[in-house]
Amino acid sequence: MLEKAQLLSGKIKITAGPGKPEGFSQRHVGFYMNYSSFVFRTLRRPSFQRFLQWMLRRERIEAQMVGAVDVKVFPFRRKNGKGLAGNCDTARGKIRIYPKTMKFCREFTQKFGKSTLLVYAGSRARAALIHELLHLKYATDENRVRELAKEYFFAFTRIKPSKASEHFSIYTMVFKTKTDEPLQVFQKGINVQDSKFISI
Repeated sequence: MLEKAQLLSGKIKITAGPGKPEGFSQRHVGFYMNYSSFVFRTLRRPSFQRFLQWMLRRERIEAQMVGAVDVKVFPFRRKNGKGLAGNCDTARGKIRIYPKTMKFCREFTQKFGKSTLLVYAGSRARAALIHELLHLKYATDENRVRELAKEYFFAFTRIKPSKASEHFSIYTMVFKTKTDEPLQVFQKGINVQDSKFISI
């Protein structure tokens, strides 16, 4: 089991792409390098790797189907302007995980603090990887992939008490919001004391 976990972990790497996006300063580059390094470490954690191996066995997805997991340094914007958490080339088994924008992270940190941002960023990356791995089996069945991704992400999490006056749910923020910017989930002060929280 350990060998299989290391095999998947070894396929995760940071890739910057052909170059930095136009208009990005060195400050932007530094921020995104730090973000991608954090996501890289989060996805390679032994506890999460063990969970992924369990999920792959349960879904009967061969680890060999995963060609590579690229943690992209820079965010990706679709034609509709919305960000992308990840995508999967099922033919090549190549998965890409993308960051949130620097603007989003700055606004998020101002409202909720850096520690909450780290919880969200790590949770978002884990949920994205779970989602894209499931696409290796359910290539075109997006509804099935979304349903299972929610179930597996929830299974990985555990109850974690919040020290804040208002409780919040990372699970709800990652999966339930319909907008690209989930800040409003926190702003509404959702009370979910029984919700599960991911451990980073």
